[in-house]
Amino acid sequence: MDEVPELNRQNLGVLVDDIRSEAGPGEATKRYNQAFIQTFRENGGQMPNDLDKYPWMLLTTTGAKSGKQRTVPLMFFERDGRFFIIASKGGAVAHPAWYHNLVAHPEVMVEYGGSYDASPQTAAAVVLSGAERDDVFEWVAGMNATFAGYQARTERPIPVVELRSPN
Repeated sequence: MDEVPELNRQNLGVLVDDIRSEAGPGEATKRYNQAFIQTFRENGGQMPNDLDKYPWMLLTTTGAKSGKQRTVPLMFFERDGRFFIIASKGGAVAHPAWYHNLVAHPEVMVEYGGSYDASPQTAAAVVLSGAERDDVFEWVAGMNATFAGYQARTERPIPVVELRSPN
């Protein structure tokens, strides 16, 4: 089962249970992510099929324990020149591994897709809290109800992370 999955919203949705599991992402998710990352980079951040309707980025973090570089594709949200990502893990009980990594090592590498410059750039990851976190999460959930559904699935407040340019 080494076939490359078709990159589309339906196949991405199928992986949510895999991502949300206690064991963490399995081989199907890893294959999908590898294909996504390769396609993203080969096409300057432009994604095929119905994935082109969403704002995608690649986030590279440094492993909290391993110290190894880890890259994951994520949706991002831009408001007033500020960039945000949501650590939902599909509404799982635990935070995603990439979130733990950026808390331990907040200097990250980002590659934005869509109409943004897809070339790698450094950013400082800042976890929002309090009213600011709530405001941004509500705004994101208003644009994409999937995130409201993820929050309803878990008791943990889903973290909102701002990616700030070091300039």
